[in-house]
Amino acid sequence: MDNAYDVAIIGGGAAGLSAALTLSRARRRVLVIDAGEPRNAPAGHVHNYLGRENTPPGELLSTGRAEVSSYGGEIRDDVVTAVTGAVPHFTLSMAGGGTVSARRVLVTTGLVDELPDIPGVAEHWGSRVLHCPYCHGWEVRDRPVAILATTSMAAHQALLWRQWTPDVVLLLHTAPSPSPEELARLERRGIKLVSGEVVAYGQSGAELADGTLVPVDALVLMSRIAARVSALEPLGLSPVPFEANGIPLGTHVPSGLGGATSVPGVFVAGNVTDPMATVIAAAAAGVSAGGFINMDLVLEEAAG
Repeated sequence: MDNAYDVAIIGGGAAGLSAALTLSRARRRVLVIDAGEPRNAPAGHVHNYLGRENTPPGELLSTGRAEVSSYGGEIRDDVVTAVTGAVPHFTLSMAGGGTVSARRVLVTTGLVDELPDIPGVAEHWGSRVLHCPYCHGWEVRDRPVAILATTSMAAHQALLWRQWTPDVVLLLHTAPSPSPEELARLERRGIKLVSGEVVAYGQSGAELADGTLVPVDALVLMSRIAARVSALEPLGLSPVPFEANGIPLGTHVPSGLGGATSVPGVFVAGNVTDPMATVIAAAAAGVSAGGFINMDLVLEEAAG
């Protein structure tokens, strides 16, 4: 077993590195273990991150790693397969072999996007297949955009994306038909509706089952999200369903103040607990979690 750390952080994205920076500056011995699978890897740039607008995701993480290291934080490229133990002695087993001991554990492993099984969707994810208008809307402004209806949130998505472009079409696909009230709103905003299941997406647009081609520059959809926390199963901590406006969207790990979970000494931050958080919000959550974890350790040390 490696020497014990004050805090082991599983996941080296914006949330994990921000927490590591906060804790390292608090003179804690910190280890970040990163699997190298960031959710936003397919995206070209990070947006709405004040001071870092338009930064490539890989560059943001590289800069963050260097900042953490400059304060003595350690970073290891590996996968945590299991977390066992309890406060103040957690053991993390690594896919690359060996174990790590830590007094506290912070999980910032984020989510996996489960995409519709439509040819072309996965290939264009993050470039011409999008989900968040605040992340990508400016890049497709005034261009033809289609909303792929997979849930009853589709009408809401179409109305939102209409802010960035007047050329929005709602592909009804397999979702329930919009309500009369939603139909009236869509009509007032000039949003067109197209019936029929989408069977493929490519450079020319979306292809329907009857062969019709809907020419659009971007396809917007809502992926199903799944929290990446299988390593916490030995602790009895499993993801639970996540909903938005009463619509099931996937799973997450609930948390309280500072990212505390139902397992003492185990914290979460970023998309693994808040699926709707943007990159800058995930980073802020990491800073908050780092502060709470440091105080938790301070109180433990003061108790003797």
